[in-house]
Amino acid sequence: MIPQPFIHDLLDRVDIVDAIDRHIPLKKAGANFVACCPFHNEKTPSFTVSQTKQFFHCFGCGSHGNAITFLMNYNGLSFVEAVHELAAYVGMQVPSQLGAETSSANFAASKNVGDHGYQADVSKQELVSTLDTVTQYYRQQLKTSEKAIEYLKQRGLSGKTAAHFGIGYAPSGWNNLEAIFSSYESDDTRGLLLKAGLIVTSEDGKQYDRFRNRIMFPILGLKGQIIGFGGRVLDQGEPKYLNSPETPLFEKGREIYNFFSARRAIREANSVVVVEGYMDVIALWQHGIENVVATLGTATTAFHLQKLLRQTDHIVFCFDGDKAGRKAAWRALENGLPLISDGKYLSFLFLPEGDDPDSYVRQCGKTAFEHQLSQAIPLSEFLFKELCAGNNLQTDEGRAKLVHDAKPLLRQVKASVLSFMLINRLAELSGMDQNELHDILQIKRIAKSPVKKKLSRRQPSSPYRWIILALLHDPSYVEKLDRNLLVSLDGNNPDIVALRALVEFLREHTHLIENKSSTSLLTDLHDSPNIALLESIESETLEWGDTIDIEAEFVGALEKLKQMQRKKRMTELHSRPLCELSEQEKQELQRLAML
Repeated sequence: MIPQPFIHDLLDRVDIVDAIDRHIPLKKAGANFVACCPFHNEKTPSFTVSQTKQFFHCFGCGSHGNAITFLMNYNGLSFVEAVHELAAYVGMQVPSQLGAETSSANFAASKNVGDHGYQADVSKQELVSTLDTVTQYYRQQLKTSEKAIEYLKQRGLSGKTAAHFGIGYAPSGWNNLEAIFSSYESDDTRGLLLKAGLIVTSEDGKQYDRFRNRIMFPILGLKGQIIGFGGRVLDQGEPKYLNSPETPLFEKGREIYNFFSARRAIREANSVVVVEGYMDVIALWQHGIENVVATLGTATTAFHLQKLLRQTDHIVFCFDGDKAGRKAAWRALENGLPLISDGKYLSFLFLPEGDDPDSYVRQCGKTAFEHQLSQAIPLSEFLFKELCAGNNLQTDEGRAKLVHDAKPLLRQVKASVLSFMLINRLAELSGMDQNELHDILQIKRIAKSPVKKKLSRRQPSSPYRWIILALLHDPSYVEKLDRNLLVSLDGNNPDIVALRALVEFLREHTHLIENKSSTSLLTDLHDSPNIALLESIESETLEWGDTIDIEAEFVGALEKLKQMQRKKRMTELHSRPLCELSEQEKQELQRLAML
């Protein structure tokens, strides 16, 4: 028995697009990803994956589910086997099989299961709540710190910009967080703060705040929740920048600063600018360049590139022109070669010596920076420029070394057209025949990926479906739903039956209302007799992207239900002779007629 809280945590850590793309090639299609369905024969893709909602749906055969469901169906695995495979992929330790008498609640009390000290899903939400509380504290501290405000002013930041990024200030002192947690001395609170990476235990057992005298930059996760912090020291202390440690919410090698907020701008521009620091992102945003992100003090990883390439066709890496900047760019190139496909572009921009994006855009402005972006070096040019550096191509030895150095890099390129172009360029530089190079490099050609098929856009056909959709999107909407609206509805309507069942399920499982997990709610409803209908309704969101205002549609659906209920009641009253109506019913009829 694998505890349900662990399943939720696992699915929160997994990006379903990454999990599926390892088995079948996915292609970007609007806000989603598509492929030919692996579960039935088809020539054009109807298999669609939602990165935002973390589920897949095939419009051809109706297959639907999460990352675990996919592995079970695709690899013929049992549920437990699929969980183990997925957990191994993201580096999580599956809890030991527990006896039938051991409940998930008992498991939740365990503090040290696995390498990450895994706690139940409810504890994860406590982490999110704790980080939110501390963020508000840091923001309040910024308002009262002249030193911090003066620093941000010197860096050219406006109050609007600071508010947009939720920037705060962690004051000097060792135990400032004690003031905002009344139960600070309790083991539970201390454990929570430790797990959130907010306090540190010294060798002598004393505990103190991790962030002190630092400008604080909240880091948002896939669903817009605060998952960690970056802190920039105000004085000359070290380290200059300090990030949250690895926690159940935060994995530095997978997260990208400003990615959540910049996704729409990235899609609209069909390009993203990758810079090195928080202040680079913030300065560019303030000057009107919003499609910008930063890695969190680490080299650009394959996980970073996969996330970005699924949002855009063009990545521009903007680094300092010094040795460290070129080394970082080369690392990004190496990690990018196996991931790019024909139609995807990696470019590299090296600013003038002594400048970074922050200083350059403040001194020269948006137009000048955008001109620099237009001059970015394509991957192919940067690749061979670096390979040729220090190589004397006038000698046979120099040209042989060029081919030798290029071989392991070019063999990683899976994009067939780009591979051909790179080999052609290598042939020109080395003076070798292309066919001879093919024999030496031993590059295998990759089959062409499936062609994208544009999906027709559908919308819910009834207010009941809109309400179901809103509840699947955010279960907390159930708290805004008047139970009386459902009482008089037609009990034979499948949509209404599913809606009532969903509402009752949520009211019986209140922890799901508080949980802001990215996991599809249908994970908890797999045994429901209404599951097929709920999956169908959930699939209707796949082509919307960010264009639908769920809140507005939910309110509109409630209003329609009220109007339907009003008309039904009026019909009932009108069907009876006026003389048979009580005085109270007459007043009710008059009131309904005026609405």
